[in-house]
Amino acid sequence: MDLKKKSFRMGIVLLSLFFIGGIILLYKGNDAIALAVEKKAGILTAEQVKVAFDSVGGRLTCEAVKEAQNVKKGDILMVLDSTDIDLSIAKIKAQIAQIDAQINALNGSIKIGYAKTDTNEKQSFRQIDQQREALNSARATYENKLLDYNRKVELASVGAIAQSELDNAQMNLNVAQANVAREEQSLATLLAGVNDTGNTDELNLPLITQARSELDNKQYDVQSLIGQKQFLEAELRELEVNKERLILRASEDGKILKVLAKEGEMVAANVPVILLESKRCYYDIYLSEEQAVKLAEGDTVIGKTVADKKDIEGTVRFITPAPGFADLKMTREKGQADLSAFQVRIYTERENGILPGMTVEVTKDEFTKR
Repeated sequence: MDLKKKSFRMGIVLLSLFFIGGIILLYKGNDAIALAVEKKAGILTAEQVKVAFDSVGGRLTCEAVKEAQNVKKGDILMVLDSTDIDLSIAKIKAQIAQIDAQINALNGSIKIGYAKTDTNEKQSFRQIDQQREALNSARATYENKLLDYNRKVELASVGAIAQSELDNAQMNLNVAQANVAREEQSLATLLAGVNDTGNTDELNLPLITQARSELDNKQYDVQSLIGQKQFLEAELRELEVNKERLILRASEDGKILKVLAKEGEMVAANVPVILLESKRCYYDIYLSEEQAVKLAEGDTVIGKTVADKKDIEGTVRFITPAPGFADLKMTREKGQADLSAFQVRIYTERENGILPGMTVEVTKDEFTKR
């Protein structure tokens, strides 16, 4: 019976201690965040960059760096096989050269065509002028033959000349009239339906106009070839960009933490192949509401290393509500942060003697002086 009472009393004591301890935790906030608010110190962490080939993949032919090696921005890290892209570039360059030859040939043909058309036009104008002169001459001859015929008709009516002379005059008149008709037909053929204004330079001959129109249409063929060339040039630039991307370069200064792909392996596009430790470092501290309102993003904060009390100047990157013990107790709405603490991330450049993993502490003086 005494044993049962003793066990019961021990149970009551343990429950009481547990209950009292929980109340103390609720009241004081002795969770990790609350302790961090009091301490205001964080671990210096180096940013890690996952380096990958941008939109290209293939067989890795050159592994230019090793783990723990320091690199500078722009240093070659890895190289992929460029055989396929080289062949594609050579093929497109050949196609562009072929189109250039076609464009040059077509432009030359058009230029010659315009020159030939201009020559034909001048020759046609010269022939028209000559034909006008021939027609005018035939008409003058006809007028003379007509006067001669009329004169001989009068003479024959009074018996002054023989009938044979009148017949000869009639024949000459008919020949002259036929010559006029023939010359008019020849001029009409040269004009090809164009109304003759008498000014040759103003004439628009159908054959010449048609020839120039056909040459103008060939200009569209040239433009089409130019469009094809521009399309191929765009493809060529894309291939050249992709070829440049086959050479993986360091995006910033840092140290190689891990090489994830080995020489000879197939590498997929946009898949990390190197883990790079950046020179950029950051640490997180936690502040109370009263302290957080005194800081803003972009502010400069001076911290000290715990090991050697060396000053480290940093810049506030962001301030955000910190998840606290209230979330674990589920005494607040799900996902809502503990409003009594704020997480502040401070970025700094790595200096001599400053190594990732060191503890950096920010004193209260940094907040009281603001």
